[in-house]
Amino acid sequence: MASLSFFVGIIGNVISLLVFASPIKTFWQIVKKKSTESYKGVPYITTLMSTSLWTFYGVMKPGGLLVATVNGAGAALQFIYVSLYLIYAPKDKKVKTAKLVAILDVGFLGAVIAITLLAMHGNLRLTFVGILCAALTIGMYASPLAVMTTVIRTKSVKYMPFLLSFFLFLNAGVWSVYSVLVKDIYIGVPNAVGFVLGAAQLILYMIYKNKTPLPTKSMDSVKERSAHKVKDGIEMGARGDDHDNQEDDLEEANGKKKRTLRQGKSLPKPTLGKQFSIPKILKKTASLGPYDLYSSWYHHYDDSDVDA
Repeated sequence: MASLSFFVGIIGNVISLLVFASPIKTFWQIVKKKSTESYKGVPYITTLMSTSLWTFYGVMKPGGLLVATVNGAGAALQFIYVSLYLIYAPKDKKVKTAKLVAILDVGFLGAVIAITLLAMHGNLRLTFVGILCAALTIGMYASPLAVMTTVIRTKSVKYMPFLLSFFLFLNAGVWSVYSVLVKDIYIGVPNAVGFVLGAAQLILYMIYKNKTPLPTKSMDSVKERSAHKVKDGIEMGARGDDHDNQEDDLEEANGKKKRTLRQGKSLPKPTLGKQFSIPKILKKTASLGPYDLYSSWYHHYDDSDVDA
């Protein structure tokens, strides 16, 4: 059984490395343009934390060499991604990203390692780290639930690339088999969840790949009507202000002094047009896709196809 588990683990290493390497195209573009543009750094930061914890788990676990090697390589790649992001990100993003790295990849990870080594002994160490790793992996595999809902609602697989779904399904399946062979529940549970969700994604893809997507004209008309309503509201408010000004002039001419009312009207009115541009808001809202909410595994492919 040991030789079979080693063979399955090698396959799992290869598949996982392909997934970890998927953002290389993204960062090649970042280096060429010397700008992160609209790319997000959070997915790579969280993946760095996750792969680092799994590497720590593999080092502690007897016979966990294959777990340590694949996640160690993944952590190295994520470290490079995060470093490049910090180099080419604008100042505001760079500061926020650096703070997040300090909290998650230095503070949290360091605290877990310190507590595990200093306050725990024996099997409790593996249990503690294994539960954390399993929870992070379940969260990663659960992230497609939102995009699956989008596929059903829009009857379109635009936001669910087949290759990504297939490789995540394959990756989860291989590591599930590996966990059974080595009898590791912390590897088995999250990957079994991932295998089921991956199968569900592939089924959805087969159902909706040839379906006609819902027309976008209705959505555009809704947005246009909303814009007109807001614009009409602003114009009505402006007409109301003109009417109030006329009343003030009449009152002043008649010698009526309403100090409180005048003080209230003398307050500066918010410049709605300057603070909130309706076309810009609609354009920004329309450009958002479900991948903007997803964890690192999905964001990688969103970046390559849409923004990274």
